[in-house]
Amino acid sequence: MTLSVVGGLVVTGATVALVHALVQKTSETIARAEDRAASRYGDTTGPEDPEGWEEFEELEDSEEPEADEPAAETDATITTCTRDSLVNWMSADVKIVNGTDSTASYLVFVSFVDRDGEVVTEGLGATEDAVAPGATATVTAGGIGEVPAGTKCRIDRVVREAVSG
Repeated sequence: MTLSVVGGLVVTGATVALVHALVQKTSETIARAEDRAASRYGDTTGPEDPEGWEEFEELEDSEEPEADEPAAETDATITTCTRDSLVNWMSADVKIVNGTDSTASYLVFVSFVDRDGEVVTEGLGATEDAVAPGATATVTAGGIGEVPAGTKCRIDRVVREAVSG
């Protein structure tokens, strides 16, 4: 009995450590993306409707993929969607196939939805290394917090950033 309790605590501790590491890595990735956006568009923390907002919207629209380049969402597919039986947290493994002619890094935003389609938690997966054209990578997006049985995984958004070099 004591051995199973200790084993359960060890597994729970390892899971918490893994989630903490993933959240920290995700935070660092988001911070780098925010830094890139700030360097591209300038400080975006100003008033809600700053003067010159139209110019920012034009820049934002210019980030659309080239006509011959597929949308980033077409590069990502959920391969597994699981609910951990011990802690009832969700995770999704997402396969990424770079469908462009450029090496790129990826952020995949996943929502975990209940049987009614309501979002119960969200997760984020990021490629560790840049993905070469035509190459494949797998990322894991993990939700935080307990979810009900029957929760499903849904890709909400994929951000593909071309990497030079």
